[in-house]
Amino acid sequence: MHIAITGNIGAGKTTLAGLLASHYGWEVLYEAVEGNPYLADFYEDMPRWAFNLQIYFLNSRFAQMRRVLTVAEQGHTSIIQDRTIYEDAAIFARNLYKLGTMSERDYQTYRNLFENMMSMVRPPDLMIYLRADLPKLRKQIQKRGRAFEKAISDDYLASLNQLYEEFVASYQIGDLLIVDVNQLDYMEEPADFAEIVHRIDHWLLRTTVRP
Repeated sequence: MHIAITGNIGAGKTTLAGLLASHYGWEVLYEAVEGNPYLADFYEDMPRWAFNLQIYFLNSRFAQMRRVLTVAEQGHTSIIQDRTIYEDAAIFARNLYKLGTMSERDYQTYRNLFENMMSMVRPPDLMIYLRADLPKLRKQIQKRGRAFEKAISDDYLASLNQLYEEFVASYQIGDLLIVDVNQLDYMEEPADFAEIVHRIDHWLLRTTVRP
């Protein structure tokens, strides 16, 4: 199976992906943040580096999707993925375009590339959306202490949250599990993690017995 975790910057995707991978024995695919050559430059000068960053993320996510397909063919394990290729286009690139940070020309080039990739992409069996309000996102971002993320504005995070909600509201290509993480701390509270595992177990059971 292919399980994906989606959510805004600081929602807790990477942490949850690692915990679930360890719990279930799944392979985990993390977002290309560490070692990303564009990320720090992007937050210092978004208009200059928006297209470069989005192409980098799109390429890395497509490489992950190829890995997902390979594993599916072999059938020896399940994969949990930290963020999906759909978010790259529907949320992050779209947000940059709406804000005027990415030009019309760059955005259309990006969209054309994304649409070409879609012919080789299969949606995840389960999408887990971590819903988090601005105070939760800020707390998590501050906690992990990445220097380049200090430049992220509240308006930018709020705009992404709005697009995430639109994306989730119209998502119809697979099963969707929405988890409100505003009052959860699954890293420190075993009961919070157990609650999420219980919901996933329920989905796994339904999926296993589905005709």
